Amino acid sequence: MIPIYLDPAATRIALIGRDALALRRLNWLEAAGAVPDVWSDAPSAAFAEAATIVPRLPSADEIGAYHAIWIADLPRAEAETLAIAARARNVLVNVEDYLPFCDFHTPAVVHRGKLTLTAGTGGASPAVARAARERLEAAFPQTWEAALDEIASARTALRERNASFDALIADARERLAYHGLI
Repeated sequence: MIPIYLDPAATRIALIGRDALALRRLNWLEAAGAVPDVWSDAPSAAFAEAATIVPRLPSADEIGAYHAIWIADLPRAEAETLAIAARARNVLVNVEDYLPFCDFHTPAVVHRGKLTLTAGTGGASPAVARAARERLEAAFPQTWEAALDEIASARTALRERNASFDALIADARERLAYHGLI
C-alpha cells in the first residue's frame, strides 16, 4: 500500500450505500473535512437523516465524475457492478469488507489539530488498525495540537528570513522538547 492524504477540497468523493456501514463511512469522511455526494436507492432511516441523498444508485457515467468512491451496505453483485464501472473510468473505489474491489483502504485515524496519524493493515484486520489507533491516541496527547500550531507559526517566520531546512528542523525539535513531546 502507498499511504497518501487526499485534500477533500480538491477531491470529488462519492459514498454509495444504505445502512450502518455507510453511515459510519459518512461520519468518517465528514470528520476528515469531506462533503461527499451520497447516493442510496434504499437508505436506512438513520442514514437518510444524516445526509442529503441522491435517491438512487449512480449510473456508470455519473461514477466517472469522481476521484474516489466508497461503497457500503450493498449486496455484493450490486457493489461489484458499481466498482467495475468505477475502475473502467479510472476512479478509485473501496467496497467495504470486500478486498478484491478495494483500490485503497480506509485507515484508522488520529487527529491532533493539523497532525494526522494513521494506522492501516491493507484491509487485513480493521481490529488491528483500531488497536494501533488507540495506541497512537495514547502516545500523541492533545497537547500536540498547540505545539504544532506554534511550530507552524515559527516555521513561517523562519522561512521569511530564508532559514535553512536544517534550521527549521532544529527549531521544531527544540519546540517539541520544550513541550515535553520528545
